[in-house]
Amino acid sequence: MADPVTERILGAAFEVHRELGPGLLEKTYELCLSHELQLRGAKALRQFGVPLRYKDIQLGVGYRVDLLVDDCVIVEIKTVDRLLPVHTAQLLTYLKLSKRRVGLLLNFNAIPLRDGIKRVVNNYL
Repeated sequence: MADPVTERILGAAFEVHRELGPGLLEKTYELCLSHELQLRGAKALRQFGVPLRYKDIQLGVGYRVDLLVDDCVIVEIKTVDRLLPVHTAQLLTYLKLSKRRVGLLLNFNAIPLRDGIKRVVNNYL
């Protein structure tokens, strides 16, 4: 069964990639994807702060995720030759720290875009 939030995100990402193509900065795709998601009725927060907890003490905002969509899916945008294991580890850490379950890695340099998409699930909730 498909998740409607991730389907909406992917539809918007394909539209942004179709309009802009590869080769631009991550920030450009972040802005455009956020706008496209809002056009589609989603709530997309850019540069959402994830608190850092260490030994039961909150130490402030430790990280910023590219997009938090509908308060449940973290989107991490990349513009790299290929996605690496470190990118997956980064997203998984964001999911754990924010206590969220699903994230999407989107590499806008991939041609076609579907080759640059990775869904990551936090099984440690």
